[in-house]
Amino acid sequence: MTHGLFRPGLCRSGVRRLGVWAMAAMVCVASAGLVAGLTVGLTAMPAQAMTERYFDPTTRSWQTYRITPEAAGKVVRQKYKRTSVRYRTEKAPGSIIVDTRDRYLYYVLPGNKAVRYGIGVGREGFEWKGVEKVTRKAKWPSWTPPQEMIVRERKKGRNLPRFMPGGPNNPMGARALYLGATEYRIHGTNEDWSIGRAVSSGCIRMLNEDVEDLYSRVRVGALVTVK
Repeated sequence: MTHGLFRPGLCRSGVRRLGVWAMAAMVCVASAGLVAGLTVGLTAMPAQAMTERYFDPTTRSWQTYRITPEAAGKVVRQKYKRTSVRYRTEKAPGSIIVDTRDRYLYYVLPGNKAVRYGIGVGREGFEWKGVEKVTRKAKWPSWTPPQEMIVRERKKGRNLPRFMPGGPNNPMGARALYLGATEYRIHGTNEDWSIGRAVSSGCIRMLNEDVEDLYSRVRVGALVTVK
């Protein structure tokens, strides 16, 4: 098996659920009676509030307003809606290609087509690239944070469980695809707002309904390319 740039000591089996982080998107915002395409960035806020900043071309200034995680999740579902697309690749049908830069995962179909899903990826310092195979699949997987993650988060004042059974409250979500001998996963999430953002500790996260769809298509042994 050919490996990419895996970083040692990463938390690769879980996602960070403590604290609310932001998502970034290009959206159209109505302001002062005008509609303009604006670059939007969500900044981290504690608890349940997030703020969203956008540049108003009318006043030529940055404006800030609040957005809830629920509202952010709705934006995610519109921007990253699962869809079939034309996709040229030398990879065989049944393969998975993860585009970490554009935040999309492609499940390759015959005839230069693919199913495209929105994803969340590893945050700064937790990025990786490589080629692996799906070695196992699980429904409602349990979560056992690696010791290095437990220590790292404890230093930040956050106590993680050493084990969490599968279920709706588990950060691994509804399904998981295990990648090679690594601790990286492609898995679901109960934090919809995080799709499209680099917020995980290396795992590739998807909306639960999307990972369920991918799970139903992918076979154990399928090639996964992360780039």
